[in-house]
Amino acid sequence: MSRWIIALLIAILGFGLGVSYGWFIAPVEYVDTTPASLRPDYRTDFVLMAAERFHTDHDAEAAGRQLAILGSQSPAAHCGAAVSFAKVSSYGDKDRELLEELCRAMQAVSSAGAPVGTAP
Repeated sequence: MSRWIIALLIAILGFGLGVSYGWFIAPVEYVDTTPASLRPDYRTDFVLMAAERFHTDHDAEAAGRQLAILGSQSPAAHCGAAVSFAKVSSYGDKDRELLEELCRAMQAVSSAGAPVGTAP
């Protein structure tokens, strides 16, 4: 056998063993991650859950606190990003209406100067 074939077989074997070790023996486990690290689609789902809750209880402060854990932006900014993502994705009309309702509420509260999303 040629030295190149042996080197190629060893490289393939090493790659296979490395992938097997990473997938089966010691896979990566994410622990204690924050909602701020969510992908945009999951982040929009998170905002949608807050919008559904807001639609039920009309508590803007609670919705603001829930959205505040998504990161350093304002709750209105998180809502705006979620509405934009929902428009270009396959979200239903009812879901987009809920997101827009929450977005309007967060914009109204932030323009009134009340601190939204801060702990009491």
